[in-house]
Amino acid sequence: MPSLSPTMEEGNIVKWLKKEGEAVSAGDALCEIETDKAVVTLDAGDDGILAKIVVEEGAKNIRLGSLIGLMVEEGEDWKHVEIPKDVGPPSPAAKPSVPHPPPEPPISIPVQKEHTPGKLQFRVSPAARSILDKHALDASEGTATGPRGIFTKEDALKLVELKQMDKITESKPMPVPLVPPTTPTAPLPTPATGGPSYPRPMIPPVSTPGQPNAVGTFSEIPASSIRRVIAKRLTESKSTVPHAYATTDCDVGAILKVRQDLVKDDIKVSVNDFIIKAAAVTLKQMPDVNVSWDGEGPKQLPFIDISVAVATDKGLITPIIKNAAAKGIQEIADSVKALSKKARDGKLLPEEYQGGSFSISNLGMFGIDEFIAVINPPQACILAVGRFRPVLKLTQDEEGNAKLQQHQLVTVTMSSDSRVVDDELATRFLKNFKANLENPFRLA
Repeated sequence: MPSLSPTMEEGNIVKWLKKEGEAVSAGDALCEIETDKAVVTLDAGDDGILAKIVVEEGAKNIRLGSLIGLMVEEGEDWKHVEIPKDVGPPSPAAKPSVPHPPPEPPISIPVQKEHTPGKLQFRVSPAARSILDKHALDASEGTATGPRGIFTKEDALKLVELKQMDKITESKPMPVPLVPPTTPTAPLPTPATGGPSYPRPMIPPVSTPGQPNAVGTFSEIPASSIRRVIAKRLTESKSTVPHAYATTDCDVGAILKVRQDLVKDDIKVSVNDFIIKAAAVTLKQMPDVNVSWDGEGPKQLPFIDISVAVATDKGLITPIIKNAAAKGIQEIADSVKALSKKARDGKLLPEEYQGGSFSISNLGMFGIDEFIAVINPPQACILAVGRFRPVLKLTQDEEGNAKLQQHQLVTVTMSSDSRVVDDELATRFLKNFKANLENPFRLA
């Protein structure tokens, strides 16, 4: 299983495009793989014969590096090819092997089993758990640095390094005492109210401890690879990125008039296409906003690539309009239509959704007046766009008389990373964006 995206950890085999015994040339499509972003075609790197399909169609959650098929050179006996003994077909729902603790007497003490006295409690990621089990280590011997105190893969690798330097010893499974010592060194405080007691957490709890729902009162919903990645990235963004927000109303009356004139020439563009162009032009005028944060510091980006949020059945994905500032409105419209279709069909190529310097999410077509979007790291900003709506405003005519006039307004809210785009810079960006959008001649 190859890595087909930077954030991919596992993949699903959607369909094999070649059969066992079929000749394959370099560049031929072997199979379709669902990554955490889209369905991608895996191409053959060399000429040969597909000798064995190890992982069948429909298999899910195949870890990176797992053997999914075998190829042999032309002329070799492909029917009797042997699968390497150390690499076999992974189980579709394979889970890291966890050493089983010694059997305990049938005494139900849930609090002691979940919270062993004297030992720190961590939430451990699956990758970290696999490493800890492999090296017989315990998370309490290290330090959790992940969001909300999660013990991450990097924390586990640091613990392995300490073990190799003989700074810690292997942790062996120790039986949990069922009865507390008869002579405790310090009396435990008595809870003021009834119910189970829990040790004070080192970090704010994600949820209130409680009993799981009774079986039969809910239905399990399988999460796709895309949904899991969306959940992970949104949680990381809201936990680690200091979001700041700024909102303004833009009059799109002039844009609507230009749009009507283009329709007469059989040129179909949307208001969102003008918004993409206005954002790109403003980024070109203000390169200080066209930045990203990579964990160590801000990075000035030499390109203006706009990521456009597209809703699909499997989740949200952001195809990229590359070099948007240099494109015309019709070219942007054509790119958005083509990429949106590929996104909904799950046919986006990695280079069509990876990267980007600025994101736009538009919910106006769903009747939403305004909303706030979550930043897509390592990008520094995302613009949330609502619907355009008629609003009566008091204005003055040429003679200075007051009159009510209808305006078409759209509300936009920019979420910005305060580490690289402060409030003053975000305010100036929205001011320039508003001027560009309300004066279409500036977008030429």
